[in-house]
Amino acid sequence: MDGARLAKVIPGIALCATISAAAIGLQMLEEHWTGRPWIEALVIAILIGTVVRTLWTPGARWVPGIGFSARTLLEIAVMLLGASISFQAVLQAGSGLILGIAVVVALAIGASYGLCRLLGLPWRMAVLVACGNSICGNSAIAAVAPVIGAKSEDVASSIAFTAILGVIVVLTLPLLMPLLGLSLTQYGVLAGLTVYAVPQVLAATVPVSMVSAQIGTLVKLVRVLMLGPVVIALSLRMGRETATKSLSLNRFVPWFIIGFLGLAALRSLGVIPDAILGIVTPTATLLTVISMAALGLGVDLKILGRVGGRVTLAVTLSLLVLIAISLGLIRLLGMA
Repeated sequence: MDGARLAKVIPGIALCATISAAAIGLQMLEEHWTGRPWIEALVIAILIGTVVRTLWTPGARWVPGIGFSARTLLEIAVMLLGASISFQAVLQAGSGLILGIAVVVALAIGASYGLCRLLGLPWRMAVLVACGNSICGNSAIAAVAPVIGAKSEDVASSIAFTAILGVIVVLTLPLLMPLLGLSLTQYGVLAGLTVYAVPQVLAATVPVSMVSAQIGTLVKLVRVLMLGPVVIALSLRMGRETATKSLSLNRFVPWFIIGFLGLAALRSLGVIPDAILGIVTPTATLLTVISMAALGLGVDLKILGRVGGRVTLAVTLSLLVLIAISLGLIRLLGMA
């Protein structure tokens, strides 16, 4: 990036970084008061950005940096997430469970997308909700958004409603264990298949047992790995739709997805040590929060208000479908 370009984007990036710092500070206070981050910083960043956008419309000075943060920084963050994926950990889960998780994700995405479309949501919003519910919530939405060219309003509303429902799931999922007569292992698998984020899996399982927490975390990691194939499939789909415009590799598989898979391979081969991972993972998280602040700054609350009810219903129904499919897998595999 040349000096002129850098000078244009700095004000907007600084604004997004300031909002992100406030969001991280609020999450730290939340953890101090409640012991866990019920609402993550990236969600808080979206909310703050939306409030700021409601009260003040950024002028031309801020727009380039906000756009850079919402797209390029987000793509970098998604690429860096690949360094935290180890294929060895996935293989330890066993072929039956791995195949079952892949089937659950595929069925859940298809069912969720269909529900969203039936409820009248635009196809991009439907894809975001389906991937967010079926794979890993905010991270999946953030990864899929640049691939399908989703609008800021779609991304922000999808993440906001998914995040709210994610907190509800953490609080209510343990109630299903006695109601359905689930064992510790079965409950761990259910949590790993339905809860959105890894920290939320721990929040939903640690109070039950460490067995459930270990199983849930492993299943969740395998589920997160499904993000790679899903994003590649979406990239190929988008590439076919625009094939007449360009036949370049970047058109079919975006550079940050190639980077994601490359870093995952290096991590699996042991090339990326834990010390480096301790830097890469927080960096990816920080960049994601900054990009979420940028997305919040691009949200029109009037548009969000118009789709709010339908999105809430779509996300809720999609989650119920995911839980039903997950319970079906548990019964099918005959887990004790």
